[in-house]
Amino acid sequence: MSDTLPAALVLAAGYGTRLKPLTEVRAKPAVPVAGCPLIRRVLKWLADQGVSRTVINLHYRPETITQVVGHGKSLGLQVNYSWESQLLGSAGGPRQALDLLGSRFFIINGDTLTNLSLSSLYRHHLDTRAHVSLAVTPHPAPSRYGGIRQNESGHVVGFSRPGTVEMKHFVGVQLTDASVFSHLLAGEPSSTIGGIYEDLIAQETGIIRVFDTNATFHDVGTPLDYLNTNHTIAKSEGRASLNVGINTAIHPSAQLPGTVVWDRVTVGSNCKLHDCIITDDVRIPDGVTLARHMCISDKHVTGLGAGTRLGNAIVCPIESDS
Repeated sequence: MSDTLPAALVLAAGYGTRLKPLTEVRAKPAVPVAGCPLIRRVLKWLADQGVSRTVINLHYRPETITQVVGHGKSLGLQVNYSWESQLLGSAGGPRQALDLLGSRFFIINGDTLTNLSLSSLYRHHLDTRAHVSLAVTPHPAPSRYGGIRQNESGHVVGFSRPGTVEMKHFVGVQLTDASVFSHLLAGEPSSTIGGIYEDLIAQETGIIRVFDTNATFHDVGTPLDYLNTNHTIAKSEGRASLNVGINTAIHPSAQLPGTVVWDRVTVGSNCKLHDCIITDDVRIPDGVTLARHMCISDKHVTGLGAGTRLGNAIVCPIESDS
């Protein structure tokens, strides 16, 4: 087996609907996690694992991703982009990018963080002669998320909706052969789960396999997930605070325990912001008290309606996940 790992395709084209209204401001992979854009964390993990070539697919707010990644030199990677004029989906995206990838490649969800060993996944993929290998863990929340059903041999036999007990949790990392996608029409939207992966399972048992792992997994699905992941990552990295973005001014009298602050933010005197998310370009007036709220600058808002106004921002509660 070659010591060189295949290239990786990072899926970053989607709208990030579950993370709204934060994704009114940035594409989901560009949101900062404990002071560093999520996409840069993903790419650094890939580089540290030994991946040297990465492709990122783009559609929604692409500039918020390209401006923090560039060509990847600062991360020790060669980064290319696959531009999608329309969203092509979880199968159409890889098909569009095939010319930039090799005969086998990793597919990485651009909205999750894990410490999974890619070399272990690669060896497992080759040893089992799978066409697709999906990295899975014991399911943490079967009532909330769907998952993957497998047989005793580790073959994937289906995909389940939330509420199913006997299923594994996909951690957003897979290794696949290019032949899985090569028959699709370039530029045509298509899906893996709910699409070609079900077709593959129906055609041949064992073509899609699971790779069991106990790797850590951090979700950035909803605003509450995002806030909790910031707390967890900051603590694991020994940060006393969650950090603030660039060109930001916070009055010395302001208190911001557990609050995430993005770029070009101003926070006035005597503010008390507890477990809040303050996004780009927001100006918080003096004396404001908030707990578990998001503040979105009106220059970025397109679909929130009037909402609750605060300075130049619209304020939304951080809802508990059902």
